[in-house]
Amino acid sequence: MSKVIVVTGAGGVLCSGFAEHLAKAGHKVALLDLNEQAAQAVADRINAAGGVAKAYACNVLDKECIEGVHQKVLADLGKCDILINGAGGNNPKCTTAHEEYEAGDESATDFLTFFNIDEKGFNFVFDLNLKGVLLPSQVFMTDMLGREGCCVLNVSSMNAYRPLTKIPAYSAAKAAVTNFTSWLAVHFAKQGIRVNAIAPGFFVSNQNRALLFDAEGKPTARTEKILRSTPMGRFGEAEELLGTVDWLLDETKSGFVTGITVPVDGGFSAYSGV
Repeated sequence: MSKVIVVTGAGGVLCSGFAEHLAKAGHKVALLDLNEQAAQAVADRINAAGGVAKAYACNVLDKECIEGVHQKVLADLGKCDILINGAGGNNPKCTTAHEEYEAGDESATDFLTFFNIDEKGFNFVFDLNLKGVLLPSQVFMTDMLGREGCCVLNVSSMNAYRPLTKIPAYSAAKAAVTNFTSWLAVHFAKQGIRVNAIAPGFFVSNQNRALLFDAEGKPTARTEKILRSTPMGRFGEAEELLGTVDWLLDETKSGFVTGITVPVDGGFSAYSGV
C-alpha cells in the first residue's frame, strides 16, 4: 500500500538513499531540506525513475516554516503517514582540537578546546539534532492521529551510546534523540503511532568527510582509530541501512516494536577494545 513519507535532511547521503529506496517501493516521498537544490536533485532522480517525489525548502528549526511546508505537502501528496527525521549534523565551532585535555587548553585562544567552545555553535548543533526532531514531529504527527499504519523514524547515532571525542554537542544531542524517541513512543502508543530510531555507526557522509579523510583523500588518524574499533574493519555502505529502515517502517513486520533505537554499526557498540 502506497504511503506518504516525509523525510527531513533529504538532501544528505543517507536520507536521500532512504527516500530513493522508499520511492522505488511505490511510496510518495516529500523531500525536505534547508538546501532545496540538494532535495530537488533527489526528487529529479526519483521522478525520472518513475517514482513520485516533491522537494521543499525547509528549516527544521523554524516551526512556522515547517507548518508552511506541511500545507504544501498536504496539497501535493496528502497526509503524512510516515515521518523520517533525518536532519542533523555537527559544526566546526563545536569540534575540539584535542581528543583529551592537554596542558594549556584552559587559556588557549587560537584553537578550540572544551573551555572555549562557542556557545552559539553548541546551541546550534544541539538544536539542529534535537529540536530538528521535535518541531517536524509536532507538525506532521497531527496527520497521524486517528489513522492506522503511521509511524516516526528518527536518525540517532552510535554517539548516543559511546560519545566520540572532539564532538561533545553532537554526541550529547544524539543521546537526547534516542531518549526522546522512547518518550514519543510511550506518549503516542495508545494512538497506534510507533516511534523508533536507527543508529548508524560509521558511514562516510558530507558532514564527516573532512574528519575522516585529508585534502588528498587519504584516511586520517581518526579513521584508523574508528576502523580498529569496528570489528568488521570498514565503513558501512548506505545500502546496508535499508533493511533496518524497511523493518521499522512496516507495521506488518514490526507492529509491536516501538521505543527502540537499532544500532547498525559493524559491531562498534559490541567491541570493548580488547
